[in-house]
Amino acid sequence: MSVVTRFAPSPTGYLHVGGARTALYSWLYAKSQGGQFVLRIEDTDIERSTEEAKQAILDGMNWLGLDADVGPIYQTDRFDRYREIVEQLLKEGKAYKCFMPAAELDDIREQQKARGEKPRYPGTWRDRTDHPDGQPFVIRFKNPLEGKVSFDDHVRGAIDVANSEMDDLVIVRSDGTPTYNFCVVIDDWDMQVTHVVRGEDHINNTPRQINILKALNAPVPEYAHVSMILGDDGKKLSKRHGAVSVMQYRDDGYLPQAVLNYLVRLGWSHGDQEIFSKQEMIDLFSLDAIGQSASAFNTEKLIWLNQHYIKTLPTAEVAVHASWHFEQQGIDITQGPALEDVISVQADRVKTLAELASISRYFYQDYDEFDANAAKKHLRPVAREALEVVQQKLADIDTWSPETIQEAINATAESLDIGMGKVGMPLRVAVTGGGNSPSLDLTLNLIEKSKVVQRINKALDFIQTRENS
Repeated sequence: MSVVTRFAPSPTGYLHVGGARTALYSWLYAKSQGGQFVLRIEDTDIERSTEEAKQAILDGMNWLGLDADVGPIYQTDRFDRYREIVEQLLKEGKAYKCFMPAAELDDIREQQKARGEKPRYPGTWRDRTDHPDGQPFVIRFKNPLEGKVSFDDHVRGAIDVANSEMDDLVIVRSDGTPTYNFCVVIDDWDMQVTHVVRGEDHINNTPRQINILKALNAPVPEYAHVSMILGDDGKKLSKRHGAVSVMQYRDDGYLPQAVLNYLVRLGWSHGDQEIFSKQEMIDLFSLDAIGQSASAFNTEKLIWLNQHYIKTLPTAEVAVHASWHFEQQGIDITQGPALEDVISVQADRVKTLAELASISRYFYQDYDEFDANAAKKHLRPVAREALEVVQQKLADIDTWSPETIQEAINATAESLDIGMGKVGMPLRVAVTGGGNSPSLDLTLNLIEKSKVVQRINKALDFIQTRENS
């Protein structure tokens, strides 16, 4: 039997970190078994589902590279199929119409709570046939009254739930729309899903869904209910902990490779290994290796991984994602050196791609003003002569390269009998506008010679202005 997994988010918001991890685990298991991964959008909650949220889910999956073999499939396109199965269950006496008003059911539940009982529907309309005409109703599934539901969860182990603990589940609302627990069952059956990976908050739904599957004589998939993700403070991950939307991590400058690597380790491990390529994840992943304990999100660890991937991935691969950040910051990367070359000299100096774009602006556009502290310290009258001499030597270079640039800087220091810093620092501020950059030979090599000479002129004018003020 071929393995089929699915990720089935509800489009009522962005793709959050917990959902992304579930999608990753589902995707990895399908790939590791040579199976198929289905993306299903569970949009039956029509009032809360939005097109924007649907697109956010698709964007998040696309950015992470979790491509679906089937889908996206939308539940709202399958209402005819759900109605067909409902009619079948009604005909077979496995479901029934319930005319109990919502207010009456609320009163019953409040009385049950007052008696210390578990609030539940009492089965009033389970076997009644005196259906009132023109009255609104819901359709409930006839849950077995005796016995139990047993299943072996890949994460939780053996789970047993007595049928007496469950009431008759509403499968169609009074407005005629099918409910989540019912649609999930029909979808998993029709899509031949063999393994369901989802959050532990769905454990209570599983016995109900298994009973519906059995009523339909449908195969029951295997389940793996993963623990929740906690924030650094041990509380459920939420907006107060920072970015919880997958696309927010994109916006903040993280590589998808770093996010995937971090997510896979939030509950799954392979010995002490910390860094995994996507192929290694596929080769090594196992549902049975997912831990039961909740995982705490550690932003510092994610930053460390992001730095690792910025430094070690091929620069062309980093550039694919970095170019977006340059565009967001209004930097035209067509007006300067190849982005891959900039990444190669800046990779060791940044934590995020957003930071990479921010500190690389001078490669592509002239700065408006000097960094105040750097200019105050290094663009002083004493630096004038060194800048004039090095400017001339740089202008005289025939072949612009790191080697010839370094030779010009060295020659300037020698001719003036001064330390390298008294040439290098004023030159760095003159060319970049600030006091930090990669080594000058590499930095200047990525900027056109004419621009370097022009920017030194700007620094000399700045010094002249300070002298005259």
